[in-house]
Amino acid sequence: MEQINMFDDRETGAPLASRLRPETLDEYVGQKHLVGKGKILRQMIENDNISSMIFWGPPGVGKTTLARIIAKQTKADFVEVSATSSGVKELKDIMNRAENARKMGIRTLLFTDEIHRFNKAQQDAFLPYVEKGSIILVGATTENPSFEINSALLSRCKVFILKALEEDDLVEMLRRAVTSEKGLGNMNVKVDDEQLALIARFANGDARTALNTIEMAVFNGKMTEDGVTVDDETLAQCMNRRSLLYDKTGEEHYNLISALHKSMRNSDPDAAVYWLCRMLDGGEEPLYIARRLVRFASEDVGLADSNALLIAVAAYQACHFLGMPECDVHLAHAVVYLSMAPKSNAVYMAVGAAKRDIHDSPAEPVPLQIRNAPTKLMKELDYGKGYQYAHDTEEKLTKMQCLPDSLAGKRYYRPTNQGREQKIGERLEKILEWKNS
Repeated sequence: MEQINMFDDRETGAPLASRLRPETLDEYVGQKHLVGKGKILRQMIENDNISSMIFWGPPGVGKTTLARIIAKQTKADFVEVSATSSGVKELKDIMNRAENARKMGIRTLLFTDEIHRFNKAQQDAFLPYVEKGSIILVGATTENPSFEINSALLSRCKVFILKALEEDDLVEMLRRAVTSEKGLGNMNVKVDDEQLALIARFANGDARTALNTIEMAVFNGKMTEDGVTVDDETLAQCMNRRSLLYDKTGEEHYNLISALHKSMRNSDPDAAVYWLCRMLDGGEEPLYIARRLVRFASEDVGLADSNALLIAVAAYQACHFLGMPECDVHLAHAVVYLSMAPKSNAVYMAVGAAKRDIHDSPAEPVPLQIRNAPTKLMKELDYGKGYQYAHDTEEKLTKMQCLPDSLAGKRYYRPTNQGREQKIGERLEKILEWKNS
């Protein structure tokens, strides 16, 4: 008896995500805030009123698919270029062909995936052709366009923000994948709603991840003459690591460290531990996190609890000694301590105020009385004259002026009433009162 091969009808070499790529707006899943009925981008497409634009959003949310749909609906030639393989010369050749096509009444939609990876010269090459209308530029990026796209080019493009797909959107797409003839429909796949929901949750808003996961689960499922059954054990193996969005050099890197910092500042240890673990799960370098904790200890806790700095430095050393995965608990130790410590930014504010005076004022000379005088000439020039040694006094204080004349009496450090800093503030007030008496 000849064995039945359920994969014979599958398009050779084409992954499920490619075979199921939507061709119309009605097939397109997600981004209803942009392409839902009556929304601005949908109206632009349906009215054939397309201009150059940037799609900004995480991976797997349909940026390339949407660009292809626009090209097809507006009857424009679709040309796709990559930053990794397209030099300035190649781009100009494409632009020249687009200009010749424009003269013949044919529009060219130039899709540039990962446009943030194009260098300044490559981005500049787009400008004159965008201005003339030779091309409709559709750029896709996972990075903030404000930082990664030339301002001249960005000003000529409308930015549309694409969101991570909702769980319901992903479940809808997965059902289509197992029933459509373009997908896995010819294999009679048996998969229940709960399993589809698990895959959608695992995918974390990324359609490509969801489709790759269901495809892997089906191809490793239990095959019978009636079809393929996806069992829980196989599905669990296909989802052995949650696919969390994280780019150690991109915007999400800064979003997550910001979330950690602000959670600690807000004395929320639960949120702080969560964001810490998100970063570690995404592969962040633990020493980077430890360095940020050291900074936080002085910037946001300061003298309200000086032990915070000791704890943060100790956590850095522990990370250096052990590395991952063992050092995660040391980082969590420091994060919880910093979250619960009394907060003061008085030291941080003092540094900022002093820096402003240094920047805004001429370089002030060091007062003679606190200059060092290691040579005879310096002594003859009155270096050190009038210096008062605090240890020689009963109070261990003197009324000697240490700031330049133009800044005499200026206060930079203003203690708060938080933690230990309250006592420091009380002592400082007594010192100032004594000096002014």
